[in-house]
Amino acid sequence: MRRRLALAMVLALMPLAPAGAQQAEVKEAAQSANCKPTKLEVIKQVPGRMAETLYKVNCTAPKDSFVLVQCRDRTCTLMR
Repeated sequence: MRRRLALAMVLALMPLAPAGAQQAEVKEAAQSANCKPTKLEVIKQVPGRMAETLYKVNCTAPKDSFVLVQCRDRTCTLMR
């Protein structure tokens, strides 16, 4: 019974793990586009076997500029 409860808790928390674990990779991808990241915002998160997260990264200058970064597992690529 305990084993099932522990497994259920792990599975329930799984979709939350990639977003927190990818922040360094997201910032690195944004910096490759000459964007100094100030704020990360999750736009779309698809849990499951092929988990994917789309981030909007605000940049310091020019004002109101941002880039979109897509992450699959721990591999992040610049979208725009």
